[in-house]
Amino acid sequence: MEAYAAMASPPTLAMGVDKLSYEIFSLLETKFLFGGCQSSGPGTPVKDFLDAGRVRVLAIDGCGAAVEDALLAAAALARLEAKLRKQTEDPDARVADFFDLAAGAGAGGVLAAMLLLRGPDGRPRYSAQEALAFVAGSVGKKDWAGRRGRWAKLFRGGSRSSGERVFQRVFGDATLRDTVAPLLVPCYDLATSAPFVFSRADAVESDAFDFSLRGVCAATCAAGVVGAPVIRSVDGATAIAAASGGVAAMGNPAAAAITHVLHNKQEFPLATGVEDILVLSIGAGASAATVSCGPNTPMPTRSPSPRDLARVTAEGVADTVDESVAMAFGHSCGSNYVRIKASSKAPAPLDAETAAAAAGAMLAQRNVESVLFRGRRLSERTNAEKVDAVAVELVKEQDRRRRSPLPNVAIKQVGTPRPSSATTASSGTTTARTVSTMPSPASWDSRR
Repeated sequence: MEAYAAMASPPTLAMGVDKLSYEIFSLLETKFLFGGCQSSGPGTPVKDFLDAGRVRVLAIDGCGAAVEDALLAAAALARLEAKLRKQTEDPDARVADFFDLAAGAGAGGVLAAMLLLRGPDGRPRYSAQEALAFVAGSVGKKDWAGRRGRWAKLFRGGSRSSGERVFQRVFGDATLRDTVAPLLVPCYDLATSAPFVFSRADAVESDAFDFSLRGVCAATCAAGVVGAPVIRSVDGATAIAAASGGVAAMGNPAAAAITHVLHNKQEFPLATGVEDILVLSIGAGASAATVSCGPNTPMPTRSPSPRDLARVTAEGVADTVDESVAMAFGHSCGSNYVRIKASSKAPAPLDAETAAAAAGAMLAQRNVESVLFRGRRLSERTNAEKVDAVAVELVKEQDRRRRSPLPNVAIKQVGTPRPSSATTASSGTTTARTVSTMPSPASWDSRR
C-alpha cells in the first residue's frame, strides 16, 4: 500500500519530471480511464490546452409545405453565416465550416443537405444566402413562394413528382457520401412502420445505405401514404417506402442528432455528455391553428382539415422534444443548447418582395423556452440575438479546436470510390469523390 501511495503521489522536480508534464498525464488518465477531470480544475492552463471543445450540432425542424414555415430557418442560417464571415474576416466562410453534424427533417432536411453538399472544389457547394434564395424565391418567378408554386411541389410526394425534378436540379447526382460533414435526415418507412434515418456515417460503411440526396430529400418531404415514394440505395439493396420525417418526434431531429453524437464513438470519441455538445436547434413558424384567438378575433369558419390536425400535432410533439432536450442540458441550456422558433406565423402568401420583411419580423420575435426547474418562459433574447450569440460561440470553438492537440471529431472518410455517374477519381491513387453533374443556383428556375 505504501509503495502504491508513493507511485500515486506527484513526482518532485528533483526527479526530473516537469510539473506541467505531470498535470497533462494526470488529466489524460482521469479523462480516459475514469471519465473525469479532477486533476486540473476549470480554467487551468493544462485543461485549457487539452480542451478540444464541444461537438457542434445543427438541427432544423421539419417544416411544412408553405414557404413561410421554412423561412425562419433559412433566414437564421443566412444571418449566422454573415456573422461568421464578419467575425473571422473570411468572405468565403460557410455555415458547414462551423458545424460537425447537421440534422434536418422535412424542409429542414433539404436545407441541411444544401448546406453540407460538397462542391467540385471540396468546399460546401451552397451558401446559406443561396439556401435562403431557394426558399424565399429570390430567384425565379414570384409564384415560387406561393402555396401553388414550386415550393409546395416539393411536398406532394411521388417518385416522379415535379418536386423530385427540383431536387435533381439542386443536388444533381450527389449521394449521402458527397457531404462535407455528417448528415442525418429522418423519415418513416411505411414498409416497416418504423422511423428510418438516412445517415452519412452508414453510407460511408456500405453502398446499401448510401442514397442519392435528391431521393433523401424526396423521402423526408413525402406528403403521406398516398403516392409515397420508394427510395432505393445506390446498389438497389435497400428500399424505403417513405413518408414525411416532419411528423411526430422525428419532426424535431435534435434528440436524434444528440444521440448519434454520444453513441458514435468512432467519429466523436470525446463526447461523453451534453456538456461536450453545442446544439443550435431551429424550429418553424407557428401554424395559424396554434395562434391563440383574442377577444376580438373571429373564430374560424371551418373545421380543421386532417392536414391541419397533423401539423398541429407535429408542432406539439416538436415542442415536447425541445422541452425534453432542454431539461437534459439542465443549467447549461442557453449556452450549450440554443432553440430558435417563431412565435407567430409569417403572413401568407409571400413573394420575393415580402419574404425579406417577413424573415426579419420572425427573427425579431422572442420565443418561449424551457428552463430547468422553472417551467417555460418568454425568452429574454430575440431570435436574431440568439443567432448572433451562437456565432460568437462557434468562432470560439473553432479557435479552441485549433489550439488543442486532441481531436474531438474524426469524420469517416470514403475508402474506395464507387464507379458511378456521380463520382470521378482524380488519379489512380486518390480516393476523392466529387459530383460530376454539379448544378448552379441559376439552374433552379430552369424549366424542363
